[in-house]
Amino acid sequence: MEGDTDLQFLLVGGDLLKVRSSSWKKTRFYKLQEDCQTMWHESKKTFKFNQTCEFSIKDISAVRAGRQSEGLRKNTEEPVEGRCFSIIFKGRRKNLDLMASSEEEAKQWVTSLEKIMSNMENLNKTDKLDTQHRMKADKNSDNKLSLEELKDFLHQINIEVDDQYAEKLFQECDQSKCGHLAGDEIEHFYSLLTHRQEIDTIYGEYAKTTGFMSAENLLEFLIKEQREEATLADAHRLINKYELDDKAKEKQLMTQDGFLMYLHMPEGLVLNPTHKAVHQDMSQPMNHYFISSSHNTYLMEDQLKGPSSTEAYARALIKGCRCVELDCWDGSDGEPVIYHGYTLTSKILFKDTIKAIKEYAFKTSDYPVILSLENHCSVEQQRVMAQHMSSILGSALLTSPLGDQMPTDFPSPEELKGRFLVKGKRLTKLEACFGPEETAGDDGSLTEEEEDDKEEEEEEKKKATEGKKLKLAKELSDMVIYCKSVHFNGFQDAKDNLGFYEMSSFKERKAMALAEESANSYIRHNVDKLSRIYPSGTRTDSSNYNPVPLWNAGCQIVSLNFQTSCNDMDVNQGRFLTNGKTGYILKPAYMRDLGSEFDPITLTAGPWLQHKTLHLMIISAQQLPKVNQKKTSIVDALVKVEIHGVPADTADKETPYIGNNGFNPMWNENFKFDVYVPELALVRFVVEDHDSVTDNDFVGQFTVPFTSLQMGYRQVPLLNKEGDPLPSAGLFVHIMIMDA
Repeated sequence: MEGDTDLQFLLVGGDLLKVRSSSWKKTRFYKLQEDCQTMWHESKKTFKFNQTCEFSIKDISAVRAGRQSEGLRKNTEEPVEGRCFSIIFKGRRKNLDLMASSEEEAKQWVTSLEKIMSNMENLNKTDKLDTQHRMKADKNSDNKLSLEELKDFLHQINIEVDDQYAEKLFQECDQSKCGHLAGDEIEHFYSLLTHRQEIDTIYGEYAKTTGFMSAENLLEFLIKEQREEATLADAHRLINKYELDDKAKEKQLMTQDGFLMYLHMPEGLVLNPTHKAVHQDMSQPMNHYFISSSHNTYLMEDQLKGPSSTEAYARALIKGCRCVELDCWDGSDGEPVIYHGYTLTSKILFKDTIKAIKEYAFKTSDYPVILSLENHCSVEQQRVMAQHMSSILGSALLTSPLGDQMPTDFPSPEELKGRFLVKGKRLTKLEACFGPEETAGDDGSLTEEEEDDKEEEEEEKKKATEGKKLKLAKELSDMVIYCKSVHFNGFQDAKDNLGFYEMSSFKERKAMALAEESANSYIRHNVDKLSRIYPSGTRTDSSNYNPVPLWNAGCQIVSLNFQTSCNDMDVNQGRFLTNGKTGYILKPAYMRDLGSEFDPITLTAGPWLQHKTLHLMIISAQQLPKVNQKKTSIVDALVKVEIHGVPADTADKETPYIGNNGFNPMWNENFKFDVYVPELALVRFVVEDHDSVTDNDFVGQFTVPFTSLQMGYRQVPLLNKEGDPLPSAGLFVHIMIMDA
């Protein structure tokens, strides 16, 4: 980006108005540091006047133009819309709401920040020196590294090297013999440091054409090692796409650098690249899919006093979530609000939430979004809710069944692309849409038993109202089409008395019990009904439960607290990693058959049994981030491999730890796993920092469906605890899957 006007704009910087509240709006100076990776700004605190603060470009999730954030909508007026923008950070860090002096300047900030973010994402991770660490190590800022500065650099990039070895490398690279490294000498040192013996061995075995890989050599590698049905044309395509040396490319040869580049690109990763796009049949009834679902979507943190925010909806939807929850209560001035009832969680307006949902619903996925209403409002404010949904969502809101006849099954995700479905109570049967309307009570109340869909502790506080009929506005009731909430009275009752569109919500404990004790009945129930599972009300810290047993029982809407980073959310992200991150994953055929005999607990013989043996070698890791930020701390890396699926498949194994090396540890450790039901299995790679005294620290992970694994030598990208990529960090593995 050298000479780029957007880059120069950021390097020069400028004043922006930082907005925290309607009364706290202060001018701060922002600029990009010379490393082109760090934003600097001043902070004028009472006792730390002109304190400088920084944040990394890589910590930015998005830059949003206008008054899109909840803070800017609340604390600024509409006329300044064009001057406002927000920096959204990864994880739980609060948004940075800013206002420029003009609309043109605001556009320049947004454009420039988005460009440098994109540029950082596209940087070649395999051959770029870590400039940020190098500049920190260069104490006197002379663009040179002394031996002591070089040792400091090694600590920063998470590797401990013997002093004699470091000095040997230093002398080997110090071609000018002047006692410091500069320019190409630093690059040469880094290339020696990042040299990978395992790549030497693999490349050397197939580089049979004057020391290089010809297209024929590469094809042999793709067929023999990667077990791909490749052609010579595929080999030529990879050389043209990833070879860095123009002269080699002209001769259709692949150098070792080009080979390493290929291994870090989609074709060389552990995830089958054809599964990254939509590859499943999206024309099946909607209930034949697992659906990515969020619980208490409005919360950013815990369920007792944490903040509610429209930003939480944006984050969940951008992650591919397709079912969001709206906990609705009467608000002041006739405007319904969303918050966790009877707690100190903050409140957000229902209409602002619907606007945010409309804005972000289809950024990641085009497939339908379910609005799961937890309705505590008066009839009057229910009418306001219906009015807001109708006016804001417009024709995208589904308000009648598709077609001109009473349906007998759900429409498909494909048919519902770009549409919103409301889940909630309904005064009448769906059949009323096609004939004389059934009449509700005079008070507009439900005549059937109210669904037990509330958290336990909330019910205790509502004893006074228990047993009363739920008053429901007809305007809101009529918006519920394919997701009518009803009480669950057993599988036989549901089969005999409920329509396909009538669905139940289950507390986690009840659902787990059914999945364990009546798994096959649950699976058959979910062949023509939808089931929603939600966390126990005792999880006041917004913790999660294991979704896998519920997926094994065919449950579609297994709702998790997206705001909480944990193993369960990692597995959830892995489940919905494929199929274009649509938030819809087609269930296996044996979970879409009303006569299915599949039971994940007993595992009797059937088409689900496809016994596979997974042979996995954990070879090495590269550039693992430091967990403990103490200068002298180095990662003691180990790798765990977990299989999540039916009980017979659930297993985990781990490597020994490699002391004091998070930069390029090597294990060459072999594992073997038996997988009996591969279509339900997920493989989770976890890297930890070993600690002999306390629990190991989490470094990174990646979870992938078993059926989406690529065989051969593969790179495994790593994600942090928030599910965002760890730049440059990864595992190198060898995978072989065989019929048992």
